[in-house]
Amino acid sequence: MNDSQRNIVDLLVIGAGPAGVAAAIAAQECGLTVLLVDENPQAGGQVYKALPTGFTRSRGSSVSKEARLGDQLRESLIRTEIDCCFGHKVWNVGSSLRVDLLGPQGVSTWQPRALLVATGTTERVVPFTGWTTPGVIGLAAATLLLKSQNILPGRRTVVAGAGPLLLAVANAILKAGGEVTALVDLASRGEWLRTLPSLVGRPVLMWDGLSWQARLRWAGVPIYYRHGVRSVTQLGSGGLCVRVGQVDDRGMPLQGVEIDIEADTLAVGHGLVPSTDISRLLRARHKYVPQQGGWIAESDEGGRTSVPGLYVAGDGASIAGAAAAGLQGKLVALACAVDLGFVKEDQIKREKSELQSQWHKSARFGKAMAGLMAMRSGAVAGIEPDTIVCRCEDVTRAEIDAAAREGARDINQLKAWTRCGMGPCQGRTCGDVAGSLLAQHVGARQDVGYFTGRAPLRPISLAEVAGEYTYADIPIPKAAPL
Repeated sequence: MNDSQRNIVDLLVIGAGPAGVAAAIAAQECGLTVLLVDENPQAGGQVYKALPTGFTRSRGSSVSKEARLGDQLRESLIRTEIDCCFGHKVWNVGSSLRVDLLGPQGVSTWQPRALLVATGTTERVVPFTGWTTPGVIGLAAATLLLKSQNILPGRRTVVAGAGPLLLAVANAILKAGGEVTALVDLASRGEWLRTLPSLVGRPVLMWDGLSWQARLRWAGVPIYYRHGVRSVTQLGSGGLCVRVGQVDDRGMPLQGVEIDIEADTLAVGHGLVPSTDISRLLRARHKYVPQQGGWIAESDEGGRTSVPGLYVAGDGASIAGAAAAGLQGKLVALACAVDLGFVKEDQIKREKSELQSQWHKSARFGKAMAGLMAMRSGAVAGIEPDTIVCRCEDVTRAEIDAAAREGARDINQLKAWTRCGMGPCQGRTCGDVAGSLLAQHVGARQDVGYFTGRAPLRPISLAEVAGEYTYADIPIPKAAPL
């Protein structure tokens, strides 16, 4: 396909969350033609996810702060008349930054002069015995049920893991009329207290945290600090038995008293991992920074990566929270505008300085929370041998250890030997943990590397890509002269 057959645009933004929408609007204001692409039917990303089609808020129900901010974000986008492709999958990105989409009307191809990736994060769950049992869901999944559909994950829920989503999910369950049978936190009280300086200048966030803690105490929810989930078993009644126990500061299970808690559901999550599918596919340089979520694309303050024309923004570039993501999106849009010749650096000097100041203020809290969610080596070391690590291919910890003993020294070699990461999720669920397990044999986590990006980026069928293409459409070259 030549350029005349492609849709040309100055900037294509992948991801319509806070960073992507802010970047698209700022870029258009600078005069760029912009296309915004997202798999979801509406803008908002995961943090500001819109109600599904056909759902409405019940009359008289209170509207959360996130819902209001999401509505404002979508309204601001509508006012700009930016071209949007919602409900579209990005299944491939070429070395020339050519972007291949699959949507309701079939496939389409776009050729941007610059590509901004603002695809957010995926949730990390460090496996434990029984984590694939029905009734065990991620904290992010519980959040979506509660925020976008007002559905309880279960009547009685154990909330476990690490990071601010613990408090957010537990309080949302109580607010929706559910019961939180226990909150199980890998962090200690001291770790939470050490994040308080990051709240300086953020009184709203401080109030949210204090009110969440107070609501949990008022409801009589047992809180187990410095504890982790040991195992989950299904009861004959259909419920779950969640066994928890103490851990050390690395998340390693300690010998001692274990507690069994009955519930309908376990909502568990151990932090967030930046989505780097596209930057890995394009072979951008990456670095491993545990306090920022793990592997991230190397980028400057303008979001420029090692690949010319490729930019990153938001939590997919480095976890810092929704408020910081929007500000960074604007900064990256200004960098694109300068690089493409729409504005000069001195024209945006003051605006850029103000945005950077606001970003540092917002990112301070987000980075403190990311620190609480960072991978704990002891939690990985404590995974039992027969526990499944790769759910798509049923690869266990024992199989990963065996491959390492037999000579696997990087994660792509592990993938070839065990099929870990070859399933539909392409390693988005297991890659972080599998890499950490292999690193315990190899040495440094950086030496293990990350799964090489491959197309298709999302599961698609040949029928979807081919459309109505038949053998009759195949061009047959003329026979060569004898």
